[in-house]
Amino acid sequence: MAQPLGTAPKPAYTLSPSPEATKAAINAVQTSGRSDMAERDSPGVIAPPPLIYAGGLVVGLGLGAVLRRPSLPTGVAGPVGAAMVVAGLGLAASFVSAFRRARTPVDPGQATTTIVTTGPYRLSRNPGYLGMALIYSGIAMFTSGLWAFLTLVPTLILVDRGVIAREERYLERKFGAEYLGYKARTRRWL
Repeated sequence: MAQPLGTAPKPAYTLSPSPEATKAAINAVQTSGRSDMAERDSPGVIAPPPLIYAGGLVVGLGLGAVLRRPSLPTGVAGPVGAAMVVAGLGLAASFVSAFRRARTPVDPGQATTTIVTTGPYRLSRNPGYLGMALIYSGIAMFTSGLWAFLTLVPTLILVDRGVIAREERYLERKFGAEYLGYKARTRRWL
């Protein structure tokens, strides 16, 4: 059948999804990826903290290998670096032990079941990250990797903003006043 001049042909069929299909599609887009932190029961940290510390350390030690690096006296660097690593490992072990006693996962990508306030958590809200910073610093000191101390600053900023801040928002959402009380009486680092 001929169309009158100036009019577009009428399609044989139309695609119009039902309201239920539209809602399902919107929901699928909204819940995909990492943008729905409030919906998931995890803090949504940007990366595993040990990986962030290891990355910063590797970059710093790499800079030291490529660029001329000042060195520390071996008589100082060795013992001080070793002591820092041992202290960091001790702090990390006590943090893992406190989480196991509380029966809550150590992995920040998993759902927290309780707020841990015993052991090293009486003194710091982040003894695990403090322990990792001590281990990082001890390795940098032990290897005279002074460039690694320069990369420690952005590493700590990344941990603070990309891990700790996200964990704190998650814990506030999940535990409310209980976490806010703990946060008010316990320092973030030391």
